[in-house]
Amino acid sequence: MPIAAIPSLNLHYERAGAGEPLLFISGTGGDLRNKPNVFDGPLAKAFDVLAYDQRGLGQSDKPDQAYSMADYADDAAALMTALGWDSAHVVGVSFGGMVAQELVLRHPSRVRRLVLACTSPGGAGGASFPFHEIDHLQGEARARHLAPISDTRQDAAWQAANADLFAQIMAMTATDPFAAEPGRAEGARRQLQARAGHDVWDRLPQVKTPTLIAAGRFDGIATPQAQLNLAMQIPGSSLRFFKGGHMFMIQDRTATPAMIDFLNGKA
Repeated sequence: MPIAAIPSLNLHYERAGAGEPLLFISGTGGDLRNKPNVFDGPLAKAFDVLAYDQRGLGQSDKPDQAYSMADYADDAAALMTALGWDSAHVVGVSFGGMVAQELVLRHPSRVRRLVLACTSPGGAGGASFPFHEIDHLQGEARARHLAPISDTRQDAAWQAANADLFAQIMAMTATDPFAAEPGRAEGARRQLQARAGHDVWDRLPQVKTPTLIAAGRFDGIATPQAQLNLAMQIPGSSLRFFKGGHMFMIQDRTATPAMIDFLNGKA
């Protein structure tokens, strides 16, 4: 199991592919043991992809302390250093997009080109859905609550008309096979607490890195308005909406190829 020793903790990571370096930063509760993941998609066929379990999650260390967004960004930069990467393209998805915003602001020279996927700036620019407020919901109750928020088309009528598909979605999202692991619940809760404090709105005009903002048209977690706000606040950024909700990268097969084109400087 690949482990990188960075200041104050150890991070589990995986790496695959060939080409220019790309750091992939995953979303809330991300765990590389859950499949499919980034290594099963097109990015790992186009780049040398590095992905990891963030502090408090998966097979990485779970320090018994409060976490901050700055901690997550510094972890990402330290991981790159540990693997000998001076800089890389960065793709941040959902919570990972929040980390990526902090990363490019705190360590601008480390990021070549940046994709912010289904994420939010916080503050006056709009926050993503407050997961910390539904931390009491678990399993199927949580999955059912989030379904019409993750994709605003999936209301009660849609669920009734697409019962088999909705059952598949529930089966994929309602269970956590690693829920009983020591420290897992505490690490996940600390991530949500850090996420609740995410606010880079006033600093975003400092971003000079070429940036693509990619999002789903029907996302109620990272809303379309938040994407418009990001595009307005990051100088020279591009905005692309795709057919889907918060999982638009799976729902719209044109999404990841569009990201690849951007990272290769073709769009």
